[in-house]
Amino acid sequence: MSGIYLDYNASAPVRPQAVEAVAAALAAGGNPSSVHAVGRAARARVEQARTEVAALVGGPASTVVFTSGGTEANALAIESAVATGSKRLIVGATEHDSVLEAAKATGLPVELLPVDAQGVSDLDWLRERLARWEPGDGRPFVALMLANNETGVVQPVRGASEIVQEADGWLHVDAIQAAGKILVDSRLLGADTLTASAHKLGGPQGVGALTFGPRATLVRRLHGGGQERGRRAGTENVPGIAGFAAAARAALSDRNDNAAWRDAAAERLKAEGAIVLGDGAPRLPNTLCVAAPDHPAELQVMALDLAGVMVSAGSACSSGKVKASHVLSAMGHADLAGCAIRVSGGWATTESDWAAFADAWIEMRTRHAARRRAPAA
Repeated sequence: MSGIYLDYNASAPVRPQAVEAVAAALAAGGNPSSVHAVGRAARARVEQARTEVAALVGGPASTVVFTSGGTEANALAIESAVATGSKRLIVGATEHDSVLEAAKATGLPVELLPVDAQGVSDLDWLRERLARWEPGDGRPFVALMLANNETGVVQPVRGASEIVQEADGWLHVDAIQAAGKILVDSRLLGADTLTASAHKLGGPQGVGALTFGPRATLVRRLHGGGQERGRRAGTENVPGIAGFAAAARAALSDRNDNAAWRDAAAERLKAEGAIVLGDGAPRLPNTLCVAAPDHPAELQVMALDLAGVMVSAGSACSSGKVKASHVLSAMGHADLAGCAIRVSGGWATTESDWAAFADAWIEMRTRHAARRRAPAA
């Protein structure tokens, strides 16, 4: 990959270990549902991968369900909760669209769990709301992501879990951005369901996982064969699953200083008038959300791209569209929502990458300020 890639939260470069695992699985072939030798070998790959992914997110391997990605995994959790009795949903105000839109698509009432100016969810609001829960609304369902994809802010999931469990509710945790970057253990978090995605941590695109605890009942949404222990029909994506496992194993042994490098870059940007969002809360070590007032995000992204530095404007999951961030709006920063960019490093990022980004941003900002000062012709 040429240039400086700082868009890991959109998709991380595929790790060499994952490339090797995918190639080996493709070369071996076989359907894991077949009973002959090649089929049994494919099944062994899938089950070994299930163990590796379970180690990444916590919980027994038997509770890991492989999906086509994080979006499907989030939808499976939400649709299962609805199918088993939830009639009103509470969703974090800064959740990813794959959670927000899946909740809306159920046709049920959806309430937003508010956040403060740092992007941290209001657990007092949640406690008070669940205390007023009506029996006719069925089992309470709450979706709260572990770490935000735009700001990197880490949510108080364990505290939310205690509140939800007191109300005999279902807590779903989108850990797609967190897995492989911070410790994730669905049991310690108290998550009833939890999702992860391979390509966010250096695995291939098109494969994810949902893990579930004893208080959750999954309801199959894709029908056909009995794959994934009857929870998701369809022949498993063996190469993708093998690559997911290899990336998960590598992520658990990652050691770098992205947080220190990010913070050094952030201080340089703040000295030039930039505003760092969420820096008063716990954050992922790789993520920087920074706004430059009166400097549209799309112009920043394009200018940095021309300088050889690749970043995103907010979430990169809207078919290439650039739109004002609902995350920043929920944090009370609607005035900055159209001028914030997300910079995210990862397993192959170096200190010089973060420094080069800061250099390019400051140069871009200087040019922008000069243009704004120039008299009209």
